[in-house]
Amino acid sequence: MKLPAEPHILPDLLRPDLALVFCGTAAGERSAREGAYYAHPGNLFWRALHEAGITPRRFVPADFPTLLELGIGLTDLAKRHSGNDADLPRDAFDVPGLLDKIERCRPRLLAFTSKTAARAALGRAITGYGLQPERLGVTEVHALPSPSGQARRHWDIGPWRQLAIRYREVRA
Repeated sequence: MKLPAEPHILPDLLRPDLALVFCGTAAGERSAREGAYYAHPGNLFWRALHEAGITPRRFVPADFPTLLELGIGLTDLAKRHSGNDADLPRDAFDVPGLLDKIERCRPRLLAFTSKTAARAALGRAITGYGLQPERLGVTEVHALPSPSGQARRHWDIGPWRQLAIRYREVRA
């Protein structure tokens, strides 16, 4: 007898042919409690989207479903675990599941919201932010500085702005 799968902490916000999908490692504790992506007030994700020029206004975490209207999706590598990356079990990241989603949905851009997420998904060290040499099928891959408050010393809006340029190009 097959047991039912554990529910996802946060639902995927995906559909075919999106312009851009953001992929994080896992929902933080605050996001898990609130049922919304990037919900901790110290997280710069929503501010970065607006400041980089990806969204026309500064969204709040509860607005995440409306990103689909802009051709933007959201997912995480760890769909059944939440918390800080260091506290996740070794098998938390479902890379085959992510690759399957990207293959099925075929977004034009995939942006990992940290080097940790990009490294786990691509299976190699990430030496720089921005466009990566790999493509996942038709999907261009980018690595971004983490918007997490815990990664503030590595913060740089520049790669987010570069992604915004590509996003506008693929949406045109």
